[in-house]
Amino acid sequence: MSSNAEKLYKLIANDSKKKQSLFLTALTNPKKALDKICDIGKEFNISVTKEEVIAYLSTIDDEATKMWLVKARGGL
Repeated sequence: MSSNAEKLYKLIANDSKKKQSLFLTALTNPKKALDKICDIGKEFNISVTKEEVIAYLSTIDDEATKMWLVKARGGL
């Protein structure tokens, strides 16, 4: 069974407006993007924590996502 973070990721990926807004937030404030992902989850009635989002995104084989995660965690 897929996780709530995975379900939410797929919903965001299929919603171009939410995806673009989240992308722009992630560029300027990676940590705020985590909050925004959780807020989007509330809109879809999908409960996720920042830790769950990070854990799921860590499994995705995408260099841009991996670089963003480092920044969201406070790294360089």
